[in-house]
Amino acid sequence: MGHPASRRQRAHRSRACRYMGAYQQASFAHPEHHSFSKAWCSMTALPNAESFVVEIEQDLLGSIMQSGELSRVSGIIRPDHFIEPIHALLYGYIQSASERYGSVKPVVVYKLIPEDDRRAIEARHEINLSAYLASLIAGCMSGGKFIERSARKVVEQWGRLKIGDEAKRLAEAANDPNSDPMTLINSCGRAFDDIASDVKAGPKRKTRIAFSEAAGNAFAAAEAARQRGSGLTGITWGLTDVNRLTGGIQRRDLTLIGARPSMGKTTLGLSVGISAARSKTGVGFISLEMDADKLAARGISDLAFNRGIAVPYADIIRGKVDDQILSSLDAATEDMRHLPLMIEDQSGLSITDIRIKTEIMMEQCQQAGNPLGALFIDHLGLIRASSRYSGNRVHEVTEMTGLLKGLAREYDIAVVLLSQLNRAVEGRDNKRPQLSDLRDSGSIEQDADTIIFLYREAYYMEREKGGSVEAQADRTSKLIDCQNKLEFIIAKQRNGPLATIDLFADMACAAVRNGVQR
Repeated sequence: MGHPASRRQRAHRSRACRYMGAYQQASFAHPEHHSFSKAWCSMTALPNAESFVVEIEQDLLGSIMQSGELSRVSGIIRPDHFIEPIHALLYGYIQSASERYGSVKPVVVYKLIPEDDRRAIEARHEINLSAYLASLIAGCMSGGKFIERSARKVVEQWGRLKIGDEAKRLAEAANDPNSDPMTLINSCGRAFDDIASDVKAGPKRKTRIAFSEAAGNAFAAAEAARQRGSGLTGITWGLTDVNRLTGGIQRRDLTLIGARPSMGKTTLGLSVGISAARSKTGVGFISLEMDADKLAARGISDLAFNRGIAVPYADIIRGKVDDQILSSLDAATEDMRHLPLMIEDQSGLSITDIRIKTEIMMEQCQQAGNPLGALFIDHLGLIRASSRYSGNRVHEVTEMTGLLKGLAREYDIAVVLLSQLNRAVEGRDNKRPQLSDLRDSGSIEQDADTIIFLYREAYYMEREKGGSVEAQADRTSKLIDCQNKLEFIIAKQRNGPLATIDLFADMACAAVRNGVQR
């Protein structure tokens, strides 16, 4: 199959930019094409014949037009993933042909390309465009059967070459004596995050399954839960009533726990993580806000609570414990030491960083004999966004939750994401959270399989002031009644009921235990 790559590779970069500038004016051009031309013209160097395998792109384009199955790869590939500009152009017109006429046959694609553009392409690359389209189909090897794999190969090649391009940029900038190392690191990190999010997009596991096989899997999970006598198809919360209503924390699900500050997000998350680890499930806890030592102090206080020893974690952190208490805490510390619970306390992590940390945890848990089953992330608001959306928080959060959902599905783990609710809660008389209080993006509600809200009435009552003597006495009485009550509000559950469960919470000791369902 003839192709224009070798001639293009000998051309100067400005030539490609002038060509793509003319291409931007095409009457059927997609918005994605514009972003492609900018990315292409900004590259420091064109790939050489050794690094760029043009046949990979040709095979994908031919497979799409041969099989007509554009929908199978539209979520994997974008025009800017093609290194060869003419291929990016053709893919854009393939998309237009599909949208306008429901066909991606070469004759339809060819007719959509304006005559002036066809002539410009043919003159510049010394090819007959109609013959080139026919040769793409004649030479394709993958066909429709392996079209997704072919699309991923194109993205992987794009990622490899983009990494090389960024490495060259970094090397050039690092040779400047005036360069700031942290600026270089942050800039390069953001660029690699963007590349990784594209390369990692899409699961690598088996995605097509017969309904009968899926039904068999569901039945097997239910039978296993029955034999265990727990009724759990997922990972235990360590809370009887919550387990009964949810069946546990489900693998491959994104579970969100949202609350205002001081409601107990971290306390509940860590307590549930410890309970899951005590059931021999590998647990990862990524803390973007609190360091590992302080989290461990909370964990020791929680485990000591099981032994009937109420020691506030603040006292442990400050060393305000006597020798007798310290001796008792040693046993709780020993319990903690044997749990398959791993803490990562690096701040400012991106989704790509979280994925890398997760893979390391998975390997370590596997080696220890307790495969990773649940990943807790504290919290959403502190995850570093990629530079793709340039500060548009709605789109940034949409990307984050979508990728975390994909992480859960790809690695067959439960992802529990803690999130801080917006301040609108504080302006209402009834301060119990609701779905509209989710911060920054409605996509959270869409992506999360289960959404939990936490509410402690005592927190607000402790801060109320004034009123008559009778009102103050009534408030004190109510405060005593609700001092240790934590409302666990199931606001969304794809496969279960909505409910509010009253739990017992000793916030000072970071302990959350069973309560009375309302």
